[in-house]
This record gives sequence, structure tokens and C-alpha cells, in this order.
Amino acid sequence: MKKTDPHAWMWSDALEMLSRAERMHRQMFQPGHAPAQSASRQRMPCWEPPVDVLETERELLVFAALPGVDAEHIHVAIHNGALSITGERSLPAELRTATIHRMELPQGRFERQVALPPGRYEVSRPSIVNGTLAIVLRKLV
Repeated sequence: MKKTDPHAWMWSDALEMLSRAERMHRQMFQPGHAPAQSASRQRMPCWEPPVDVLETERELLVFAALPGVDAEHIHVAIHNGALSITGERSLPAELRTATIHRMELPQGRFERQVALPPGRYEVSRPSIVNGTLAIVLRKLV
């Protein structure tokens, strides 16, 4: 095909966009390492959920994509100007013997540190809505 053929370059662009979308999808849940609990312990492997941070006049709103994670397995805290979101996603016991044909959602320990804008905050209302952890951080005056 000639480079001037619009079908050829459109097809090439479409394939490149699909390839880029697949790379982005694989990178969404980037594996990382959690900090060691003590100097003698090695860092534990973990994955990082993607987050959104929005600010209103009175609050910071943080949303973390955690589909399939039980709210009881999530810990939220503020340390040194950063929001820490940690927990674990594991397969339900009844699915542990299932044949896996495709598994793209990461399993195991997760941790995400989110730098907060300057100020003082209090964790007000963490909740899970439609697979998204929604954290409201109230601004303290």
C-alpha cells in the first residue's frame, strides 16, 4: 500500500492506538514494593491502585480504584503530608480452585502513597462505592 492511501495510514494509526491502549491497561495496576516494616525485613511486593485527587473549598476528595476489595481489608491514614492507602485483595475461597482463563486484576497486597497539598487534614468518611474507595479529607483550620 502507498503511504498516500488514507486507508493504510488510518489502519496503521488505529493499530498503534490499540497497542498504546493495551500498554496503558497493563500499566494501570503497576506492581511496586511496600516499605519494609523494620530494617531487618525485606520490602514486600505490592501493587498500586490508580487514584484521583480533587479539592473543594472545605475538603480533599480521593478516589482509588479497588474493585473487589472488601472495605474491611483497607487501611487509610495520613503520615508526613501523604495519604496512605493499604490493604489486600484476594480471591474468595470458593474461587481458589477455579480454572483461571484470564486474570488482569491484581491480587495480593496493595499500597498507595498520595502526596497531599499543603495543609492539615482529617480522614472524615472513607467508603466504597461501585468498586471505588472514596475518601473525604476534611480541611482543618
